[in-house]
Amino acid sequence: MAGEEGADSGGIQSLDAALRLLAEMRQRAGPASLSDLARACDMPPSKVHRYLASFLHAGLVEQAGRSGKYDLGAGAVALGLSAIARLDFVNRAADGLPDLSAATGLTALLSVWGTGGATVIRWERAASPVVTSMGLGTVLPLLNSATGRAFLAWAPKGAIAAMRAAEVARARRNPGLAPDITPTPQGVESLVDTIRAQGFASVDGRFIPGLVALAAPILDWQAQAQAVVTLIGTDPDAARPGSGPVQALVDFCKGQSFA
Repeated sequence: MAGEEGADSGGIQSLDAALRLLAEMRQRAGPASLSDLARACDMPPSKVHRYLASFLHAGLVEQAGRSGKYDLGAGAVALGLSAIARLDFVNRAADGLPDLSAATGLTALLSVWGTGGATVIRWERAASPVVTSMGLGTVLPLLNSATGRAFLAWAPKGAIAAMRAAEVARARRNPGLAPDITPTPQGVESLVDTIRAQGFASVDGRFIPGLVALAAPILDWQAQAQAVVTLIGTDPDAARPGSGPVQALVDFCKGQSFA
C-alpha cells in the first residue's frame, strides 16, 4: 500500500516502526510496560500493542505474568546468537587494514591473543615503511607495547592474569621496562583506567626507539577485545589524543566491533 512505503528511507514505514520498538527494548536493562515503550518510541499505545502482539506470537517478546511488562524473548536470543555466530572479527578487520594504513600514512598491524600472548597476525606496511624487527608471529608484551596495553585494558581478565602478574614482577625488578607506570597491581589498574577512559593505548620512543605506536580494541558483544589494531609511525604527534590517526583508528575499531 502506498501509505506503507517510506518515501525517505526506501523501506516500509510500519516495519521501520516495529524495528524501532525492538531497538528500544534491546537498549533497556529489563522489562518495560506498554505505556513506557509507547512513550519512548513516540507511538500510540494501541499501535505498540499490535506490534507487541505480533512479537509475542513470533517468540521475539515475552510478557511477565503479574506485571504484564514486556521483555525480549527466546526468539530474540536465538536471533542474536545466530548473528554472533556469523561474525568474523579478525578477517573483517584484516580486510580493512590497507585502507586504514593508506588513510593515516602509518603502518597497521592486527593482533589476537594467542597462547603466548598478544600475537601479530597481519601486517600492512605504509608507503614509507618503518624500520622494526617486528613481523608476523611477533608476541608483544602487555606492559610496554601499545598492542599489549590495549589487551591489558580490554581482554578478559582471566585470559591475561598470569602474564600480567609475571610482567608486573619483571617490571618491579627492572623499572626501565615500563618507566611511565608504578610496577604494582594498583599502578597497572591506574594505567588500565587511563587507557579505557581515552579509548586507546599508546607508547612513545622510550619503548621503541624512534617510533610511536597507538592501539585500539575490536570488541565483541561482551565489550571484550577479540583483536587489537595498532598503528606505528615516527611522528610523536600521531599518538596524541584527538589527532587524525587516533580518531581514524578509534573509528575503524568501533566500526569493526559488535557494539
